[in-house]
Amino acid sequence: MILIADAGSTKTDWAMILPGGETMIVNAPGLNPALLDVAAVESRLLETLPRILNGATPSAVYYYGAGCIPSTIPGVAAALQSTTGCSEVHVASDLLGAACSLCGHHPGIACILGTGSNSCAYDGREITDATPALGFILGDEGSGASIGRRFLSDLFKRQLRPEIMHSFTARFGLTMADVIDRVYRQPSPNRFLASMMPFIGSHISDTQISDLVTDELRRFLLRNVANYPDAHTLPINFTGSIALHFRPQLESALADCQMHLGQLSPSPITGLIRYHSPDHHLEI
Repeated sequence: MILIADAGSTKTDWAMILPGGETMIVNAPGLNPALLDVAAVESRLLETLPRILNGATPSAVYYYGAGCIPSTIPGVAAALQSTTGCSEVHVASDLLGAACSLCGHHPGIACILGTGSNSCAYDGREITDATPALGFILGDEGSGASIGRRFLSDLFKRQLRPEIMHSFTARFGLTMADVIDRVYRQPSPNRFLASMMPFIGSHISDTQISDLVTDELRRFLLRNVANYPDAHTLPINFTGSIALHFRPQLESALADCQMHLGQLSPSPITGLIRYHSPDHHLEI
């Protein structure tokens, strides 16, 4: 059995490729080792993996996760070895996972638009170039956190129509003081900001909201994807909830930047199952 994870800050998709080739996908809470110590990572894994594995030991584990950078990868690998009993554990960034899922073994440009955002140029095996995401304070343009941050700023600075404020208050019951507390004092402000996206989606027919989303996606393309030499010739591939649910705004932003849409996938996990299936196995 091969165990694969596509782990974001908000949720993790775990997939098992069983000996007969059957697959099983389980959804679980996310984790970000850049924001947690090793003990907390192991504790989070212990909340999920025993239920998924049900006593079985995988022959290999492939974990692609947000916050998996050189300084955190050894700790995540050790936690996975401890919680799964598997000695063959491979840990890489969620960005490489997205590239493998979207592009397979072919060169391409891969982008993540979810709670955070990221992008890379990929040669069919490895990432060859990547604009730093910088997180939701300094970067993450086009992400749920960035769009949510901009929406709340526009809302309270009275840049949006009063009807939007009335609808927001009726739905959330949050005052400006509540929002400031959630963003500046409470844990996981990026997730709180991204939690605005369903509300934004329900008002996407409003021109001001649609323009806000399109402009933020345009900023993502111009400040991140445009750095790659082939950005105007290769299709741009996307995964993540923002890309899926705001496709018209994404296509408008791509057209403005003279770029072309490639694959659009709600989650990398299906492509990662295909990538790591025994018939197409390639180690990371």
